[in-house]
Amino acid sequence: MYLKSLFLIRKIMNLLKNIVLFYRDGFRNMQLGKTLWLVIFIKLFVMFAVLKVFIYDTSLRNFETQEAKSDFVLENLTKE
Repeated sequence: MYLKSLFLIRKIMNLLKNIVLFYRDGFRNMQLGKTLWLVIFIKLFVMFAVLKVFIYDTSLRNFETQEAKSDFVLENLTKE
């Protein structure tokens, strides 16, 4: 039983090592891809860090209960 679990752990570790080496070698030989990944990370930073400061509404933080929040949202969604 102990040898089976040891063999399984070694097999999983070898698989993870092969996956890491595959991606490491792929990114090392990449030229255009590095630039594209940089663009992707910059866009994600802008979306989550910069836009959060200016766009996302914080008015729901003023309510203490879920019921008060849901009443506020319901009133604002059903305005005529």
